[in-house]
Amino acid sequence: MYSIHPYTYDLIVVGAGHAGCEAAHAAARMGCRTLLLTIDLDKLAHMSCNPSIGGPAKGHLVREIDALGGLMGRVTDRTFIQIRLLNESKGPAVQAARAQADKRLYAKVMKETLETTPNLDLRQAMIERIIPPRPLNRNGSNRPADDLAGVQPDHYAVVTHTRRVYQSRALVLTTGTFLRGRAITGEAIWGAGRAGEAPATALGEDLAALGFPLVRLKTGTPPRIDARTIDFSQTSVQHGSATPLFFGHYYRALGETPPEPAFAGAPAAAYPEPFLNAWRPQLPCYLVHTTPEFHDIVRSNLGRAPLFSGIIEGVGPRYCPSIEDKIVRFADKERHGLFLEPEGWSTHEVYVQGCNTSLPEDVQWAMLRSIPALRRVELMRAGYAIEYDALATGEIAADMSSRRAPGLFFAGQINGTTGYEEAAAQGLMAGVNAARFIQGKPPVILRRDEAYIGVLIDDLITKEIREPYRMFTSRAEHRLLLRTDNADLRLTRLAGELELVDRERVEAVERKREESERLLRMLRGQRLFPSAATNARLSDAGIAPLSSEMSAEDVLRRPDVRYEQLRHALDLPACDDDIAEQVEIEAKYGGYLHKQQREVERLRRMESRRIPPDFDFAALRGLRNEARQTLERFRPATVGQAARLAGINPADVAILIVALERRGRDVTVEW
Repeated sequence: MYSIHPYTYDLIVVGAGHAGCEAAHAAARMGCRTLLLTIDLDKLAHMSCNPSIGGPAKGHLVREIDALGGLMGRVTDRTFIQIRLLNESKGPAVQAARAQADKRLYAKVMKETLETTPNLDLRQAMIERIIPPRPLNRNGSNRPADDLAGVQPDHYAVVTHTRRVYQSRALVLTTGTFLRGRAITGEAIWGAGRAGEAPATALGEDLAALGFPLVRLKTGTPPRIDARTIDFSQTSVQHGSATPLFFGHYYRALGETPPEPAFAGAPAAAYPEPFLNAWRPQLPCYLVHTTPEFHDIVRSNLGRAPLFSGIIEGVGPRYCPSIEDKIVRFADKERHGLFLEPEGWSTHEVYVQGCNTSLPEDVQWAMLRSIPALRRVELMRAGYAIEYDALATGEIAADMSSRRAPGLFFAGQINGTTGYEEAAAQGLMAGVNAARFIQGKPPVILRRDEAYIGVLIDDLITKEIREPYRMFTSRAEHRLLLRTDNADLRLTRLAGELELVDRERVEAVERKREESERLLRMLRGQRLFPSAATNARLSDAGIAPLSSEMSAEDVLRRPDVRYEQLRHALDLPACDDDIAEQVEIEAKYGGYLHKQQREVERLRRMESRRIPPDFDFAALRGLRNEARQTLERFRPATVGQAARLAGINPADVAILIVALERRGRDVTVEW
């Protein structure tokens, strides 16, 4: 007997990991009555792996999510127990923040935030079946085969394990690692979406029955250890930032105080050298290294390693390998670094970053105890691998929608990615575009030159995903344009148009843009001459003297000159740090920025050449069979996307362009 829920939603989001939380929040902000369903509400936004957020490329994604009104950055700002700016000595394109969050508090703050979001309901339920909208039968009936009375034929319906039925106009699936998931530690194998949680076996089988091709992927976690059993005197201490650093934009500009930590009181007593009396209480992380004995233990137990014995079928992430895979693949390396990272402010549980493993538990104890700092260590949780189902490449479009079923959207690990940040970015865009679908509006698709989010999604729809996809700065060909410092300038105006952020925040961004441009014009127009008086003022500010006439911008272009120095030397106006940062970057990297922008304009012409959804690639004369098959499989939306597909060469692109011109259907994409 089925129980039909009396209320019909605009959107249902299945899964409340990082993708599901962002999708539900975005759609609700845009005015859609939204239902978020998850197996366990206490595990909403749970960090099943390392409770860290950010880093190169991933930190870029978090800043972009925040610029678009998403939640990840601001929840992290309230719950981090350490934050650092990585690559500080390198250029601005690769600098990014990385935070270590309090795992339990992050989930708590996210849940409280969603519970107070208008238009959003949260329910605990396991989904076992999806009923897509049904066309009329030959006799004119829409009646479902199993007589689910009350289910509207033009809506999606989801059936829970308790036989409750919810309906909506659109559906977002963010199932993470739960689809037919199984956990593996040595010879021990059990069904799980993650440790201690049941897998979504019925839903995985239902998706396969609906015709969705699925692939098997794998990810892993390391052992967690007790901080009270670590000899910290034999570790290298890694402190957090000594100056204020946040993922969120515009706290002070909007009249908000920078977020206070959600934790209070003294930290767990086991951690030495806590950073307590500065701008924000923080805990250090600690570096150790593997030893020859560690490597010998792993090598002597490879016969028991599921990764090598054939027990694990799924493909793992190449750039985040298990420790046993590292030791085999990099046999010449004498040691590997491992970071000991606290999982929270008041817990003694420590995450061993860099030690993902599915080796038997007795091997994990032995190899960790071969490290001097861990000679007496006690494991609190053994590491394990997770195998799960994901969609095969080619199943999603650029708006995160299914190519098979209108109104169905996918986000997160079901699309073949790995990482909280990648999942959250997809979830945000899936929620936005599901809302646009419901509202009868065109989708929002970010270009590769607009955002790392655009790079991520474009890669997912144009590249064969053979392993869990991870974001890197090297994947972005326009990364100097896509810095963390200008995420707001790139994306917040769009967020305002979508009603994802308030008008006050958009106005703050525009003030920053206008003030930065005004200061740059002033610097370009101010000419300086190598007089004794000018050089004396420059020297007093720590700036090398002039030997020829130049503009103030030319002086700021010098690598070692900061705006604050120039301001004191030339009586320039004071400005906020973020404005000074924009002015300095434009002065120092202006030539490179303009060069990249010209390249973007050239490539944009290819992106604007749209391919009709019903285009018949099979009828293209002169096209190679490999190219024809690739185009049919991925069905790119633009010539630019087609050109990025593996196996498509310039000659194929030329044939495609000629065919489009003959059809007279070459139109410009509205972004």
